[in-house]
Amino acid sequence: MIATGPVQGGQAAQDRQEPRVLFLSTYPPTICGLASFTEALMGGLTAHRGTSLGMDVIGVAAYGDSPEVEGDSAIARVVPGAPGWVDIVAAVSVDYDILVIQHEYGIYGPDDGIALLDLLDVVAIPVVTTIHSVPIEPMPRQRVILESLVERSAVAVLISTAARRFLMDGYRVDPSRLTVIPHGAHVFAQPLVSPDPRPLVLTWGLLGPGKGIEWGILAMDRLRHLRPQPRYLVQGETHPAVLRREGEAYRNRLRALVVDNGLEDMVRIQGGYLSVPDLARVVSSANIVLLPYDSRDQVASGVLVEAIAAGKPVVATSFPHAVELLAGGAGRVVRHEDPDSIAEGLLSLLEDPQAAAAAAEAARQLTPVLAWETVAHTYDETFRTVAARDRPKRRRWRPA
Repeated sequence: MIATGPVQGGQAAQDRQEPRVLFLSTYPPTICGLASFTEALMGGLTAHRGTSLGMDVIGVAAYGDSPEVEGDSAIARVVPGAPGWVDIVAAVSVDYDILVIQHEYGIYGPDDGIALLDLLDVVAIPVVTTIHSVPIEPMPRQRVILESLVERSAVAVLISTAARRFLMDGYRVDPSRLTVIPHGAHVFAQPLVSPDPRPLVLTWGLLGPGKGIEWGILAMDRLRHLRPQPRYLVQGETHPAVLRREGEAYRNRLRALVVDNGLEDMVRIQGGYLSVPDLARVVSSANIVLLPYDSRDQVASGVLVEAIAAGKPVVATSFPHAVELLAGGAGRVVRHEDPDSIAEGLLSLLEDPQAAAAAAEAARQLTPVLAWETVAHTYDETFRTVAARDRPKRRRWRPA
């Protein structure tokens, strides 16, 4: 159940000042938000450092899946919860200065991924954990996992100030271990001029229940009177976990909703996971990005950050990350599960070019802070601080 490859980067960086960093995360060709985040962060660190030496990743495979991946660039793949996975990670990590864990519930095996705590019991180097979800009303086991992660990490990175506030207010954590580093974004070229006179509203990302696409479709029904009529493009693959569980049932329900409401000329639901160049092309051609998510406690959204960094006005439901990033005027915050409210938000930008231009300018003001290279620089400074502070405390790892 565990596949390993040669350790290449750790020893090679011995003579340089940069801390040697080992990432533990899902990783391409796995398709998920954490995999994309880790790949982009490592790319930003490579650009900042001028080299990829001294940075490697152990890929996390889903419980029950084979870790074998053709053409894999991860130095190892593990299945959390499978026999021996902890020993593999701990053994590989001794050639590095810091283990960086990307945390999301469910990534590290069953039972909310509680197997991750077994690793933290034995890993011999300091840990920096990026926390991607902070439930406002956690289940008891979720609370134990998150509090233990913070306690056993040298630094716990939150992607938004809202996430830090939720942790401080609802969990027993040491605030001195917490820091906020924004989710990074690719910075695209200038917007494309679309030959289609109809404005384009765009939602992209992995699809599944909870994305709220049905509310976006129903909102378009309220806008059919506009001339020219807006177009709504929903671009993205079905989330692999959803695909395993229920196939394309959610996508099929969305397509049926489009047909039932006679919106075939206004709404297009298109599959395919976009490469960065393709994403740049699609996002650059959009007039508005719509995030109609159902979640009330989402504290991190890569799509939101990418949209803002691209200088696009955003209409989003009032999940915490959207409320935080749109507070400066980069878009409109609307009510959850409310197509009338979503339509009003879209209409306020579609019918008022000056308002749309002002929102786009407010979004562009945030771009320098959100660029991956800027975010990577902040991570690297954190790594340096942790390595310098904790190196004398390192202990030798011994197999169980």
